Amino acid sequence: MNVYLNDRIIGAESARIEPTDRGLLLGDGLFETIAVFGAKLRRLDRHFARLRGGARVIGLPVPTDDEGLARALAETRDANEIVDGLLRLTLTRGPALRGVLPAPGARPTLLITASPRDTASPSPARAVISTATRRNEHSPLSRLKTLNYLDNVIARREAEARGADEAILINTVGRLAETTVANLYVVIVGETLTPPVEDGALPGVVRAELLESGLAAERSLNPDAFRHASEAFTTNSGGIRAIVAVDGRAIGDGRPGPVQASLQAII
Repeated sequence: MNVYLNDRIIGAESARIEPTDRGLLLGDGLFETIAVFGAKLRRLDRHFARLRGGARVIGLPVPTDDEGLARALAETRDANEIVDGLLRLTLTRGPALRGVLPAPGARPTLLITASPRDTASPSPARAVISTATRRNEHSPLSRLKTLNYLDNVIARREAEARGADEAILINTVGRLAETTVANLYVVIVGETLTPPVEDGALPGVVRAELLESGLAAERSLNPDAFRHASEAFTTNSGGIRAIVAVDGRAIGDGRPGPVQASLQAII
């Protein structure tokens, strides 16, 4: 694999992150995962807007403009001959002295990696509602793609231990938020619903398109929503995946539904 590190393409075996990088030591950074279909970089404007919005919240300098980021992504795609796949852009605050407070004059680290896409559609997921951790909807970090995914890791390990493929995170008052890697949707009486950002849902780029096009609507949802849903599914930059059971109870008829199928082509 070839990677983009700071200002150039190099072999992954030669890439070096400073041992004092705050992304490594403190999780002080952000990331975006960009889909590549037919060599085309998808939804760049939305990804860059979210990245820059998150950078403003945590005071993280972005080392180049959107044109520069797009060029770096394209160089990484081409260096790895990616036609259909995913690019991950990781931005950290960079190397620094010890301490929590960021020092002025930070030199951010920009890393872009690439992976080909699995041509097979993801199998329908059997999910559990995580009991080991909760999504903190009060934290500004619930709205950002930060480098700290430990709550998600804990929940996904719990799902594995319980024989499931995915975990669903609820917030501090018991409302549905999202899954460990994607936005969550349920279809109830023909309406496709997704938890609002205020309940802890990450503002996903695919989610934003569905909301703006009227293909989904925001609504606060309790776990009981699964009892009334005819289908459920998730979306992220990698695509769409059906959820066919939650906590051992089938959603609808226990198979991927027509809404998920109809969205497959446009996501």
